[in-house]
Amino acid sequence: MDAYRRIADRIAEDIAAGRLRPGERLPPQRKFARRHGIAASTAERAYGELVRRGLVVGEVGRGTFVRAAAPEPTGRALSEPATAAPVNMELNYPSAPGQSELLAPALVPILRPDALTEALRPAPAAGTAPVREAVAALLATRGWYPAPDQLLFTGNARQAIATALASLVRPGGRVGVEELTYPLVKEIAARLGSRLVPLATDEGGLRPEAIAAAHRTAPLSALYVQPTLHNPTSLTTGEARRRQLAEVVTDLDIPVVEDRIWSFLADPADPLAAYAPHLTHVVDGLSKRVAPGLTAGFLVVPAHRVGAVAGAVRSGGWSAGRFALEAGVRWMRDGTVGRLVAAKREDAALRQRLVAEHLGGRGGRVRSDPRAYFAWWELPAPWRADTFTAAAAAHGIAVTPGPAFAVDPNRTPDAVRLGLASAPVPDLERALRTLADVAGAGPSGR
Repeated sequence: MDAYRRIADRIAEDIAAGRLRPGERLPPQRKFARRHGIAASTAERAYGELVRRGLVVGEVGRGTFVRAAAPEPTGRALSEPATAAPVNMELNYPSAPGQSELLAPALVPILRPDALTEALRPAPAAGTAPVREAVAALLATRGWYPAPDQLLFTGNARQAIATALASLVRPGGRVGVEELTYPLVKEIAARLGSRLVPLATDEGGLRPEAIAAAHRTAPLSALYVQPTLHNPTSLTTGEARRRQLAEVVTDLDIPVVEDRIWSFLADPADPLAAYAPHLTHVVDGLSKRVAPGLTAGFLVVPAHRVGAVAGAVRSGGWSAGRFALEAGVRWMRDGTVGRLVAAKREDAALRQRLVAEHLGGRGGRVRSDPRAYFAWWELPAPWRADTFTAAAAAHGIAVTPGPAFAVDPNRTPDAVRLGLASAPVPDLERALRTLADVAGAGPSGR
């Protein structure tokens, strides 16, 4: 038997025997590896095996917690598991009712042998002319229409982010980001050997003077920003601030990677690319708009950088699947994508109403947007992010602790992000009620 499976079996035995209790946090992978004299990769595979078996929840870098088991008689919030099925609010994959029925008809023509042969060929980084035209129309806003010949395609939006940063930032380079940022960007930066620089934000979004100050300290190679429905806070930056940001990056000649993966839920505000087109690389994709398994990432890049970024797509092995692109074009043209977007906007609004109903007035501060599929809950004192995450896990609810989004390890918020998209609505409502009760009881459970 492989070593990682033996290790996973031993941890599973500890969970079954009650030596590891529901909600208890496992050591970080590197610490676990040092303690047991094993390779870090072996620890990573062991933890992954435990996740696969459904015994733990969480991810490395966020914290890994024992899943809720059968309930035990106790009054403490940290150890009283729920009897209902687990609810994973770390995941955030929206799915509209009747989605498969909407998607199926457009696939029929692709499944003809001649069409399927073509759809299964490798796709170049630039896709095909019909794909570029369709995606340009999909991404267009009132004041911005991307040039089709500036579009490139990757396997998913995460790869699009990695591609853009890999093409812009050399090892050791500095990337400015909002002080709370998408956790995967931290992983990408680590793999590229670059350093993330946290930049101050306020109620209007990223502060332009923070960019200038950081650049004076040492030049920034690029910025990564989420001006529309920022993950995790749901903040959308207004037009005046976007123009200010564009002025600063233009004056300082700093390239920008603009993540618009959730923008389809909001009114289509013009991206930074509308104000600084020669610097801005726009990232978007299909998985949130259409279906989680339909992975196709979009990159709109400045005209003079098409060749360099296309080279990064090829060298990273991040090319999009042609079948996904062909299917996506058909769904865009027949109106399916538009219908799915409308349905998901209604669904997100419903779920946000549940957040307001069950968490409003429960202490702390819930930061969200009625259009978003997530909420940022700044917890009531004396809760800390880690203890609340453990308490939630003890009740079978996985949430993402705030420190997962913090760039500065010395400034970690006592907050959690709640992903609202994946759980069925009745399960989500039950989970929100439970979280409200846990928060109200306090860490002592009284």
